[in-house]
Amino acid sequence: MTAHWAAPDLPEQDPALGLALRQAIDGKAKPPGSLGRLEDLAIRIGLIQGRPDPRIGPATVLVFAGDHGMNAEGVSAYPSAVTAAMIGMFLAGRATVSAFAAASDVQVRVIDAGVAADFPGSDALIDAKLGRGTRNAAREPAMTSEECARALDRGFAIAQQTAHDGADAIALGDMGIGNTASASLLLHRLGPAPLDACIGPGAGHTADGLARKAEVLHRAAARTATTEPFEALRQFGGYEIAMLAGAALGAASLRRPVVVDGFIASAAVLAAIRLQPKLADFCIFAHRSAERGHRLLLELLGAEPLLDLGLRLGEGTGAVLAIPLLRAAARLVTDVADLAEVLG
Repeated sequence: MTAHWAAPDLPEQDPALGLALRQAIDGKAKPPGSLGRLEDLAIRIGLIQGRPDPRIGPATVLVFAGDHGMNAEGVSAYPSAVTAAMIGMFLAGRATVSAFAAASDVQVRVIDAGVAADFPGSDALIDAKLGRGTRNAAREPAMTSEECARALDRGFAIAQQTAHDGADAIALGDMGIGNTASASLLLHRLGPAPLDACIGPGAGHTADGLARKAEVLHRAAARTATTEPFEALRQFGGYEIAMLAGAALGAASLRRPVVVDGFIASAAVLAAIRLQPKLADFCIFAHRSAERGHRLLLELLGAEPLLDLGLRLGEGTGAVLAIPLLRAAARLVTDVADLAEVLG
């Protein structure tokens, strides 16, 4: 059995390029700094891509889906069958992320990482199923070491193929009833952070439901004291969360901006950053979720998201909404006149 996973190295970013991009932006036909954080975003995109003329054309959101055995303990307000039902909505183009992606000119690809159902073939679906849901992490490890490593590898390969297919930016989303429970445990161990500070209502728990969720997560956490990132993923993650972590690294390996959605995607990226710290320089956090643990996670990573709209849906919705900002920031460098042109 695989006892660990060796994270790949990632490309270096050139500080001299960052200075050149700053100089170019300061020389545009506008007051220096007048576009605020969009100027910083333009520089970040250029550094990620390793080019003085950043560009964001085609973009794809990868929505990884999986079921969680721990949902049998009542950690979600909804049954696991909702995961499969929502995949049907994605494939029909009727989910919220579908609408937002159409408005933002973003392609949607859905990955069956481990849903407890089967689906008809579709151009929008990637079948990467590792099982019909993970094991119950409140009672035993969610995955074997081999399964966790395979999930990381598959996510890595899917993101790389998406880049090869033409995506200039790769957004990460999720679907999996019960996966805020896994995200809370990952934040607790890999932040690290007190467990109670990591637990929120997820898809909409009542006070009683939230108390039950907390009790289950404390039981799960008591099984192991691990703080090692691969082992934490194996113990507490989902197939979709581990594939998300691999996808973040796969996108970064080919110099694609990793546009991170909300709490679950961020928890997966946290695990990936703990596996390969250089990944942090390739991530753009799309928004600050209303889910309690997300604000804490962003603070621990020192990340300032682009948007703060009170979203807590998942699906990649916030990441998709951020893509037009990336396109605008890149065009600031390439399309806006220099001040010298205006002054003659």
